[in-house]
Amino acid sequence: MNSSFIISLLVGTLRTSIPIILAALGQVYVHKSGTLDLSVEGTMIFSCLMSFIAAALTQSLTFALIIGGVSGLCYSYLMAILTVKLKSNQVISGTALTLLATGLSSYLYRVVFGIRSLPPIIENFKPINFGFLSKIPFIGPVLFNHNFTFYFMLFMVVITWFIMSKTSYGLKIKAVGEFPRAADSKGIEVNKIRFQSILIGGIYSGFAGASMSLGYMNTYTDQMIAGRGFIAIAVVVFARWLPIRVLFAALLFGFANTLQMRLQSIGVAVPIQLLQALPYILTVVVLLGVSKYVKFPSYFTQPYSREKK
Repeated sequence: MNSSFIISLLVGTLRTSIPIILAALGQVYVHKSGTLDLSVEGTMIFSCLMSFIAAALTQSLTFALIIGGVSGLCYSYLMAILTVKLKSNQVISGTALTLLATGLSSYLYRVVFGIRSLPPIIENFKPINFGFLSKIPFIGPVLFNHNFTFYFMLFMVVITWFIMSKTSYGLKIKAVGEFPRAADSKGIEVNKIRFQSILIGGIYSGFAGASMSLGYMNTYTDQMIAGRGFIAIAVVVFARWLPIRVLFAALLFGFANTLQMRLQSIGVAVPIQLLQALPYILTVVVLLGVSKYVKFPSYFTQPYSREKK
C-alpha cells in the first residue's frame, strides 16, 4: 500500500461522500422539525435525472445544478403535502414517493433519450485549478484537486451549521420538533415550519442528486443513486443532527464505498459481492449501534394539530 494508493483512496472518499453529505444536511432541517422523510432516495433519483437532462439539452452545468435543486424542491412538495397537510403516515408516504420516483425517472429517461445500447454522456464539472496549492505534497491532491460540487458541499455544511445554530429560524425548527404546542403558543406556525423544512431538505437532496450526474459521473442510469438517500438518513442520525458531525460521519461511509472499489481494482481475494455490500453493511451496523443512544426530537414523526390535545 503506497502513497499513491492512499491519496487515491482519500480523494475517492471525499468525492463519493458529496451526495451523501448534501442529502444528510437537508435532513438536519427535516428531522429537527419532527418529521421523517423517507423520500430522500426518490428525490435524489428524480433530481439526478432532471439535472442530467438539463445539462444534455443546454450544455450549462450551472443551470443544470440549479435545475437539480428546483427539482428536489418540487418533488419534496409532494411529501410536505402528504405528511403536513394531509397528515398521512410518514413512513408509507416516503416509501411510496421513492417508488414513484424510481419508476417515473426510468420512464422519463426513455421518453427523452429513447432506448440506446450506450447511455448518453455529458461533460461534467472539471477540477478547479488552485495553482500552487494543488502541488503541495499529499495535501494538494487530496484537498485541492476537486470540482465545484466538492467546494459547494463544504459551503453548504457551513451554511447549515450557521442557520441551525446561530439564527432564530434554526431555533424555531428545533422548537416545533421538541415542543410544538409551546411553540404554537408563542406564535410559531408549527406546520408551516415543518412544511418549509421538508422543502429545504428537498432542495439539498436535489443538489445531492445533481452532484451525482454533474460532478461524480457524467451519465445517468436507473440504479445510479444506489441507496445513498437511505445512507444519508443513517448518517444524519449517527451524527445526531449536527452539520459538522454529518460531514465526518458521511466520510466514513464514503471511505467504505471507495475502499471496496479500490480493493476490487487491485484484485483482493475477497468475493466481489461482499465488497459491494460493505457500505450497506456499515449502514445497518451503525443504525443498530446508535439506535439505543440517540435521542430523537420529542415529537419526531408525530403530526401536529392545534385542536388535538
